[in-house]
Amino acid sequence: MNNGNSYQAGGFKLNSTPVIVGACLVGAGGLIGFTGMIIGGAAMVAAARQWFRELEVPPSEVVKQKLDQTRAATAAGASAWKAHNAMQHANA
Repeated sequence: MNNGNSYQAGGFKLNSTPVIVGACLVGAGGLIGFTGMIIGGAAMVAAARQWFRELEVPPSEVVKQKLDQTRAATAAGASAWKAHNAMQHANA
């Protein structure tokens, strides 16, 4: 008896139409997602560039100032450490 719902041993039948439609939908979704990431990224970059232009002091100058402050503090700390050690060795 063969009613259309029976399966043959070792036979695997796959209806290709839903597979093709599913693959097309996945591809379209990926393309839409990729496009969204490009547009969103461009908007974020544009906003960041505008924010940098509106700053009073450019970020590169802030970094230079902080580096100079760090160098000055390091030199002062090293000098104080040497003076402290010299005083302790003199008292010993």
